[in-house]
Amino acid sequence: MTSTVTESEVAVVGAGPTGLLLAGDLAAAGVKVVVLEKRAAESNLTRAFAVHARSLEQLDARGLADELIATGTPVSRLRLFNNLELDLGQLPSRFPFVLITPQSHTERLLQERALKAGAVLLRDHRVTGLRQDADGVTLQAQTADGPVSHRARYVVGADGVRSSVRELAGIPFPGESVVNSVVLADVRLERTPGELLSVGATGDGFAFVVPFGDGWYRVIAWDRHHQLPDDAPVELADLAELTRRALGEDYGLHDPRWMSRFHSDERQAPRYRDGRVLLAGDAAHCHSPAGGQGMNTGLQDAANLSWKLAAVVHGQAPESLLDSYQDERHPVGKLVLRLSGGLIRMALAQSTPLRAVRSMVGGMGGVVNPLVARGARLVSGIGIHYRAEPGSHPLAGKRVPDLRLAQDAPDAPGRLYEALRAGKFVLVSTDERAPGSVFSGLEPEVTAPWRGRLVHAAPADPHGKLRATVLLVRPDGYAAWAASDPSREELRRALVRWVGEPAGE
Repeated sequence: MTSTVTESEVAVVGAGPTGLLLAGDLAAAGVKVVVLEKRAAESNLTRAFAVHARSLEQLDARGLADELIATGTPVSRLRLFNNLELDLGQLPSRFPFVLITPQSHTERLLQERALKAGAVLLRDHRVTGLRQDADGVTLQAQTADGPVSHRARYVVGADGVRSSVRELAGIPFPGESVVNSVVLADVRLERTPGELLSVGATGDGFAFVVPFGDGWYRVIAWDRHHQLPDDAPVELADLAELTRRALGEDYGLHDPRWMSRFHSDERQAPRYRDGRVLLAGDAAHCHSPAGGQGMNTGLQDAANLSWKLAAVVHGQAPESLLDSYQDERHPVGKLVLRLSGGLIRMALAQSTPLRAVRSMVGGMGGVVNPLVARGARLVSGIGIHYRAEPGSHPLAGKRVPDLRLAQDAPDAPGRLYEALRAGKFVLVSTDERAPGSVFSGLEPEVTAPWRGRLVHAAPADPHGKLRATVLLVRPDGYAAWAASDPSREELRRALVRWVGEPAGE
């Protein structure tokens, strides 16, 4: 016998980084949200440790980036093979690096934010059943006290590769294993590696050593000739030997606090939405660890989905807005699969031609700088953008950088990503407009009906690149719409299209 213990507007299944960022955004927007997590307690084990620039920008828009950076180590260069490096220091971002920090720090900050905003977190709730109808979704969950049910208008499965939500909703997850028997371990070292990130690969294996900054190091290693099941024990001597072969040195690794094996798949759900059920993060896509893009892609899924779900729940947008989540994020998931798949296949190249290509690319140095720069933008997420409607302004769908803003009060935001912390659209325009234009004294009249959903801002440099442009920035930091000196009616249509029908209409 089950009893309904909770009801919400949105139920998020999974309290990893993706689910917690989503829940925090929804709660901050006034949506009643519950997070169901199968783990009875927080885990102190983590696989992810890299937070890329675009994810840091998303965290900055939530006031969390600086605190997270204090927990880790910024790295501006990533060496792949031979002399091939990704120079992240040239990224056009406030965060031109990848932050190395255990996933647990990211989860802690996101959980604190979500709970403070009013989200409810229910641990020891393993979802076992799902039924959706025209009005909502009923979830069945097993707890230590027995089975319970939960009712929500929408459900988001952020419950990882083995997603119960995805399976119960009947959404396929096609793909294949890329690499089996990958070893993960957290260890101490007797000797500090010469490079902050040490990576080496041969045709028979690879090893990767990265510091957490607290005396512990994460080692990831693989041996083509020693393939064992995921539940097979890991021997420290075997890990040391593999590290020596790949890196030329085992650094005297010792005292592991945990060691395990896993296999890495390349899979993607063909659809991220089935009626009132949506998928995000590893529940929607998974890939090799190459490039450290797994958690980052999930965080950006959540940032894309949260404001759309909030708008639909509040009746400010039609339910069809949720279809744009699939349209925008599914291609990104596909791109990440290609990027990470290409990197892992190059690193593990065994055939003579592929290994020759790897050596050639690694030795080309500056010849491939433009290609490497593009790779850095894509891996970091800075180069990701969304397809805009035909005839749109060139900025539409693009990531908007952290513009400096004019401050008309001491507590006014001085940067775009500070303005985005309100969780609203940001309308950016200089006041120096042509006579009769939207912003020549008529701005309040045009935008007043959206005042509760819109933040106004002006660029700090009125004569800069945005001198003749009105820019509407989405809550996730992408340009929804832009126009050069639009009319009042053009602006009004854009606000209706993106921010929703005005209040009282």
